[in-house]
This record gives sequence, C-alpha cells and structure tokens, in this order.
Amino acid sequence: MGLAQAAEPVSVHSAVTQIGEWLNLGFGVGAITIGSLLGGLVLFALFLIATALMRRLLRRYGERNEHVSSSMIYTVERLLHYLLLTVGLLWGLSVAGVPMAKMTVFAGALGVGLGFGLQSIFSNFVSGLILLFDRSLKVGDFVELASGVHGHVREIRVRATLISTNDDIDILVPNSEFMTGRVVNWTLREVARRQKIPFGVAYGTDKELVKEAALEAAAAVPFTLSLDGPRAPQVWLVGFGESSLDFQLVVWLNAEATRRVGAITAAYNWALHSALEKYGIEIPFPQRDLHVKSWARATRDQNAAQPGVPAPGMPDIEDDGNDAVRQIERDIAKAEARRAETPPPQDPDAAR
Repeated sequence: MGLAQAAEPVSVHSAVTQIGEWLNLGFGVGAITIGSLLGGLVLFALFLIATALMRRLLRRYGERNEHVSSSMIYTVERLLHYLLLTVGLLWGLSVAGVPMAKMTVFAGALGVGLGFGLQSIFSNFVSGLILLFDRSLKVGDFVELASGVHGHVREIRVRATLISTNDDIDILVPNSEFMTGRVVNWTLREVARRQKIPFGVAYGTDKELVKEAALEAAAAVPFTLSLDGPRAPQVWLVGFGESSLDFQLVVWLNAEATRRVGAITAAYNWALHSALEKYGIEIPFPQRDLHVKSWARATRDQNAAQPGVPAPGMPDIEDDGNDAVRQIERDIAKAEARRAETPPPQDPDAAR
C-alpha cells in the first residue's frame, strides 16, 4: 500500500509550488498561470508594434520637413525605442504574475553576469547611449578611426555602430571603440574641408609658371569650393628635394567631395599632370650614377695570361703609385751608377 502511494504522480500544483519555494520568489499557481503568461506576451508584442509604428511616423516626419536634422530624428527614434521596450518588458512581467518586489533577484543575477562576461556588451550599450546624447557622432557623419576604418555612419545600434565605406563595405564597429580610441570626424563642425596635393617639378623651373599651372588644374576640378576669396586655391613651395622642388596645391573641397578622399586625390593629380604638360614643366624623377665593376674585372681576368699588359683603366702592377718605393728604387740605382763610375783603388805593392 505504501509502495502504491509512493508511485502516484506528484500533482502539478505541488510541483509548481515547490519550484517557487526553491527559487524564493513566492510564486504560486494562482500568481502565474498560462493565461497570465499569454497576456504578458501579448502586451509585450503590442509594445513592439507600437515601437515600429513610432519609428515609421518619425521617419515620415523627417522626410516631409527638410529643416529637421535627420540625425536628431534618428536619436529620438532610438531613445523612444529603448524606452518603450523597457516599459513593455516590465509591464509584461507584471501582467504575467512576476512580482516587481522580487526583481532584486534578477538584478543580482544580472550583476553576476556582468562580472563574468557581459562587461563588453554592457559597455557597448552604455557607449551607444553616450554617443546618442553627446552628439559628437551622428548618423551621416564621415569618420576615420584609429584602426584605419573610415566611412559613413549608417546606424548606431545597441552593441555596435554600422559604418559603410566608400567601396560599399559595411563594417560593424563596437560602440566602446568610439569612446576609448581616437576618432576623426570630418563632418562634425563643417562639411567643407581643406586638402593638400603634393607634387614636384625640376630645379630651374619658374615658380610663377608652376603656380599658374597648378591654379589652372584646381579650376579644372569641379569639386573645388571656391576660386577666389579666403578659401581660394593656393600653391605652396614646401621644400627642396634631392631632385625636385616640392610644391603643394592647397584647395578647399565642397560637401560632395569631403567624403571621397582617394578619388579626390586622383582627380587633382590628373588635372595637375595635364596642366604641367601643357606648360612644358618637367616632373623629375630620382637619378643615380651606376658604376659597373664587373666589366673591368672581366677584362683584367682576360689579360691576366699576358704579362706586362695592364687592364684598361687599372693601374700598372709594377708601378702601383707608391712614391716611397719609387724613391728607394731611384736611390739604389743612383748608388749603383756611382759605384760603376768610381775606379777601384790600386795596390802600391803591385805597382813596384
């Protein structure tokens, strides 16, 4: 009889009550039911739909009002999105029967999770909020990071920021990188930007002629902001190179060209080359003197079998230019000649 009672299945009511006691949440069958769970899910889904409608309305408002900044619309859109999701989640949990007074347990679990592996996610989320409020980085800006990534800011998401390069490559950059690294925002204060195009000409070229050709090249490129006034193109002589006079064409770019670094440099280089050719100005290249020793060595090896025939351009082996040796040889020759001219002394006994 005892075995039969032990084999009876445990009721659902007692099981759920036991789990609630283990979790120390005080849940009971009357607190969390299938109906309450469905109600909480439906409520959260309604908040998701409201968030989507709100974002669509804000975008339409921005399209109809051109004077409204698109970056401002985007910031309001993201903040309302986060706010509605948070309210919907908390309200849905409340409808599902989860008492808000017991949420401290989940807060403690979240703190443990942050300590064990969610630091980067939380840091990126907070960094994204700072970017939205700080206004130092906006959607549509052209930025360059310390890692070398540069492009347009498309979206500032929860974890990362979407950047599209000029080659239409999408790169996800963690939001924390914008807070800890060096970021160059080329369009933060003003869309116009100054660019310097280096070039060189041969020594002896008239500087005024070079300036005239460079200014004509700047006028030929349609992205030059202005041809007169304080932002007119300028030509600077910046240095004296090994084989060239180093100049820079300094131009201000309009808003369309600010975000196209490589293409703009190529456009001005093309115009400079055409203008310099038109005026007959030489673009120099480095020149070096090459001394080939292998030819003289080969000639010397060929003449090695012929004694007394020195190789062309090589010093005589017997007379290697050592003045001291030649002086000693001359002194020895003079001494021998002197001894040859002096008669030997005669023996007086032999004369008798």
